[in-house]
Amino acid sequence: MEYQSNSPEETEAIGARLAAGLSAGTVVAFTGDLGAGKTAFVRGMARGLGIAQRVTSPTFTIVNEYEGGRLPLFHFDMYRLGSADELYDIGWEDYLARGGVCAVEWSENIEEALEENTVRVDLRRGDGEDTRIIRITGPEGEA
Repeated sequence: MEYQSNSPEETEAIGARLAAGLSAGTVVAFTGDLGAGKTAFVRGMARGLGIAQRVTSPTFTIVNEYEGGRLPLFHFDMYRLGSADELYDIGWEDYLARGGVCAVEWSENIEEALEENTVRVDLRRGDGEDTRIIRITGPEGEA
């Protein structure tokens, strides 16, 4: 599916709609340039899962964990990882086994670690300053 968002709030709303239909163990892999709206989309996912915590980018921590909703949300930023081997070193398989949703920014850096059933979200800038084109593919990938 393809969506056009004209504001961060609209991007969050699309994320919330997607998350409402996700099941335990789902991996959502994000691609898109810096400032494309990946973290805004994940904020919406948290809201869609019923998580009230403030969602921030995990750039320096690599992973932020959010609980208190229908499912836990594990928000990864793979920007600084050089390979899937480093992903396994931080306990990727443990996160997958915990029955939450894994949201993975900069997923192209660990592509070989992603399963075939991964939901993919690509965010690109549109014509307007706040316009984003959001493409969602894969199982459970409709918002």
